[in-house]
Amino acid sequence: MSGAAVMVPLPTAGRRYTARRRVRLGDADPRGHLRLDALARYLQDVATDDSDDAGLPDAGAWVTRRVVVELACRPRLGEWVELTTFCGGIGPRWAERRTSVVGEKGGRIETAVTWVYVDLATGGPAVLPERFHELYSEAAAGRKVSGRLRHPTPPRGTETREWPLRATDFDVLGHANNAAYWEAVEDELARRAPDASVRATELEYRGGLDPGDRVELATSAETDTISLWFLVGGEVRASALARVEEHGAGP
Repeated sequence: MSGAAVMVPLPTAGRRYTARRRVRLGDADPRGHLRLDALARYLQDVATDDSDDAGLPDAGAWVTRRVVVELACRPRLGEWVELTTFCGGIGPRWAERRTSVVGEKGGRIETAVTWVYVDLATGGPAVLPERFHELYSEAAAGRKVSGRLRHPTPPRGTETREWPLRATDFDVLGHANNAAYWEAVEDELARRAPDASVRATELEYRGGLDPGDRVELATSAETDTISLWFLVGGEVRASALARVEEHGAGP
């Protein structure tokens, strides 16, 4: 894939926050596996719970820039999972949130999410507040992360199809929620590789999707990689890459 994030291990010092979730019926695909859009909601929830528990100021908002997911084994329907989250690295106006998802029955997912800190008044990236550094710098252990995007643009002639947006795709910020993008990824995986297992996937957000946007999905598939771009008027608003393996190569 395109130079995936290094999944730094759980820190021996510094802040860590842990929560539990159970994979419910609305979280699972037809095979009983935790879906990627449900995982996105888990990650958003545990990040919010951690920030609330830490007393992080509400002066700004966090906007997802990049998500990297390594799926060793997807948790299954009914499985309890433990999500442990911590800061994996810091940049001037963004930070990486690492989350390990460990299931009681063998489920295992590692994620690294780059979040940009946004000034609510201007809508632009803002310098991380001092309180953030006080809370999370020890766990980050001096590791620096980049907010630069790495995905290529779609090749000329790439197949496209319409992806209608729904009212339920949008959150309180007026933008398509992270989970809505992952629903499109899951749909494309089911269409392109219904008998395969996803081993790793990453999603990058550029301009975001707004109400009224006419979205097209541009997709391509190679031997072990499926690529997906969210286009509005030919402009890439987000993109995803997924590495797949045929069943029999792993759980």
